Amino acid sequence: MLPDTPANLPPDPVPPAPPRKKPHTRPLSHAGLAMVLAALSMLGPFCIDAYLPAFPEIGQSLGATSIEVQQSLTAYMLAFAGMVLWHGALSDAFGRRNVVLVSLILFAIGTVGCAAVHSVQYLWFFRILQGVSAGAGVVVGRAIIRDLYHDAEAARLLSLVTMIFAIAPALAPIMGGFIVKYFDWRAIFLVLFVFSIGLFIVCWRRLPETLPLHKRQPFNPRFLWGSYKQILGSPLFHLKSLIVALNFAGLFVFITAAPEFLPKQLHLGPDQFGWLFIPSVSGIFTGALFANRLAGKITFERQIAIGFTFLIAAAGVNVLYHMFMPPSVPWSVLPLFFYTFGMSVVGPAATLMALDLFPHIRGTVASCQSFETTLAGAIVAGVVAPALAGSVLWLAIGQLAFTGSALALWLVARVVRRTLVPAAVEQQ
Repeated sequence: MLPDTPANLPPDPVPPAPPRKKPHTRPLSHAGLAMVLAALSMLGPFCIDAYLPAFPEIGQSLGATSIEVQQSLTAYMLAFAGMVLWHGALSDAFGRRNVVLVSLILFAIGTVGCAAVHSVQYLWFFRILQGVSAGAGVVVGRAIIRDLYHDAEAARLLSLVTMIFAIAPALAPIMGGFIVKYFDWRAIFLVLFVFSIGLFIVCWRRLPETLPLHKRQPFNPRFLWGSYKQILGSPLFHLKSLIVALNFAGLFVFITAAPEFLPKQLHLGPDQFGWLFIPSVSGIFTGALFANRLAGKITFERQIAIGFTFLIAAAGVNVLYHMFMPPSVPWSVLPLFFYTFGMSVVGPAATLMALDLFPHIRGTVASCQSFETTLAGAIVAGVVAPALAGSVLWLAIGQLAFTGSALALWLVARVVRRTLVPAAVEQQ
């Protein structure tokens, strides 16, 4: 027998290669997830508000009329509203993460296309591409939160997302105005392109998939029809979803009427629109912070009651002031701080209660919920605000009517829920 020498020993076994890490094996922290979901939600407001200061330059550069440039916003809004119904259903079938990543790719293509166009018709096309992709973040983000967390933790994260998201409506027009002043209007879309690419990289590497394969739903006409029929045929869904939509409409009536009533009623210049946006955004941020602190300490019903106290009081004081006093700053806009404060307290609780009605298709529920809010905003922008913009008193009355209707729906929802759902399984 030969001695065991290095020459005749069997070769050492080759150690197996270490498993390759997937790009998303390092999930985000609680705060990191809130920042990413808020950034995804910001795409919509940035797409609307950031390029508004550039309308004259866009028209001059592309040889387009002001109406044609305005139609680029209309094209975006129509695409956004139509596609928001589908983002959730797609995420229920193909996974939350996949829908977010694909939407970011489409958004980046649409954004760089907007920066490169040389005719207003191409601008319309690429704005449509932005519209069909920008809404995925806010819809799928809600489903991700509910996939990962329950009750108080979900409410805290949703309110934290709202706090971060509140920066967008204030920052976007300021950013757009600065870019137009010192650079070209195309730079606005280039900045959005860089933002979307950075967000894609973060989501690709860190965003977890929160919907496992065994919980995914089929994406076929029969199942989709059944899902939408089940959701849209539910009285409780509409009651809870419209609470958020109508409260938002009460704010949006002032926002969309701003170009009319700020110069004519409050005698403010184009550089003084902060009188409207700063109180509104501050209220959204502060209310979301308050809701974050309330989560887990009181029931959702109690939280919604507190929020409506601020909503009704703010809208009512605004009506009473303008019944007896002429419009003036800051008194005509100060109630908006307290209104948006209450709106941010009501929003997370009402949103989660609506999502919990159909836990197996939360993505589709989030889509329907976002669609109702978008539809309410479109009606306000196209019909209500133009009719009321000539008088701050009528705007305040409109706001009170919207939030009063939301309160009525909430009271009806409580009665309906107690009738339809056994008390033993009540969770809210």
